[in-house]
Amino acid sequence: MHFVGIGGAGLSALARLMLAQGWRVSGSDREAGPRLEALRKAGARVHVGHSADHVADADLVVVSSAVPPDNPEVMAAQERGIPVYKRTQLLPQLTRGFDVIAVAGTHGKTTTTAMIALVLADAGHDPTVVVGGDVPQLGGNARVGRSSYFVLEADEYDYAFVGLEPLVAVVTNVEHDHPDMFADERDVWRLFAHFVSRIRPGGALVACHDDPGARLLTARASGKAVLTYGTEPGVVWQVADVCPNELGGTDFTVLRQGKPVETIRLRVPGHHNVLNAMAAVAVADHLGVALSRAKATLERFAGVARRFELVGRVGHVEIFDDYAHHPTEVEATLQAARQRFGDRPVWVVFQPHTFSRLATMLDRFAAAFTNADRVIVSDVYAAREVNTFGVSAQDLVERLQGPPATYAPTQEVILELLGRELPDDAAVFILGAGDITALGPRLRQALAARSQAGPHVIDTMLGSGGRSKP
Repeated sequence: MHFVGIGGAGLSALARLMLAQGWRVSGSDREAGPRLEALRKAGARVHVGHSADHVADADLVVVSSAVPPDNPEVMAAQERGIPVYKRTQLLPQLTRGFDVIAVAGTHGKTTTTAMIALVLADAGHDPTVVVGGDVPQLGGNARVGRSSYFVLEADEYDYAFVGLEPLVAVVTNVEHDHPDMFADERDVWRLFAHFVSRIRPGGALVACHDDPGARLLTARASGKAVLTYGTEPGVVWQVADVCPNELGGTDFTVLRQGKPVETIRLRVPGHHNVLNAMAAVAVADHLGVALSRAKATLERFAGVARRFELVGRVGHVEIFDDYAHHPTEVEATLQAARQRFGDRPVWVVFQPHTFSRLATMLDRFAAAFTNADRVIVSDVYAAREVNTFGVSAQDLVERLQGPPATYAPTQEVILELLGRELPDDAAVFILGAGDITALGPRLRQALAARSQAGPHVIDTMLGSGGRSKP
């Protein structure tokens, strides 16, 4: 089995699963990275760059959604009659015969999937797991278990989840995203409605009642159990008495049908993670896991890579990397940052991801950074797009509401700016789904060099600085 785009979050997990099940796996990606090296060590034959020769002995080719149709490996496979699958076609076959717990939602599905997987594993249910992010407590982004349970992050992009038939479907929220694929929120909601309609007879929908889109889906779960969770009375699983704790996370009370049944102390911050944990509680109880067991796991939960991930500390400066690339995700991450750091300076480096998203959501992005003290915006990470939208990072800087904002096109310029202006006690959040993730280690090294050589010397810094909004 050959994976084109094997370094991506989705395909790397599937490749690891296939390796663990004894398949011969190869793959390629346009750039080297930690995921490729990990897959190579796990036994995959991995190539950097794409060539028709890479599929010479493949029986099946699996293609990432980000791979264009003129990719030489895709074209070679088609010419040779080798089946070419996307995740939409592969996932139903991989999950056939399993009791699938499919976690969907515009936001929060990676963390929620990880929480559910760990709860089931700790309770002795030994699930198979595929999640779209690295989970240190799982040992990566995939796990092969021996039970009938398959915990799967169910992605709406490129219709990846449409062929699933889950025993339990979790919907954290439904919101407009991926404007290159979905015209508006109604388009997204219709796809989620299809997902819910495919819940197996006797199965269950677990839905966040706080989210209007997810709440509307409960009417589409005819004949299935509906387990709602959220902050308002009337839900099956209600969260109450929410308050920050000294661990940097959140304490809260769990109510079932209005009656207190447990208290939980999370280590991870943010109201969004409280809701993610409530989804895990609802699933665990439905599958027969004692709440005390779920509580113990959730209180040990240490998070997912690129979700409020600490990259390093230099002196009193702390550097965090986060995947947030949608206005709602930016707001949630910065709410969590303000919860943890109080009055400390919170600086943000944001890389917009795709021109279509920035153009469609520019006004929402402009209002999403109010919990920051300073915002630096890099050039747009184009991914699969060209800029036919007439939008730029400078447009966001000029419209951004609240904190001072600066346009700094490259990582070199960003490093120079931070070297000059970053407060000695700042918490720095590097946000985005593109190559901006490389900035965190570079900033850590640069700040360490400054602390050793004096405030005027950072040898990794280049460029002439950024441009601030008036």
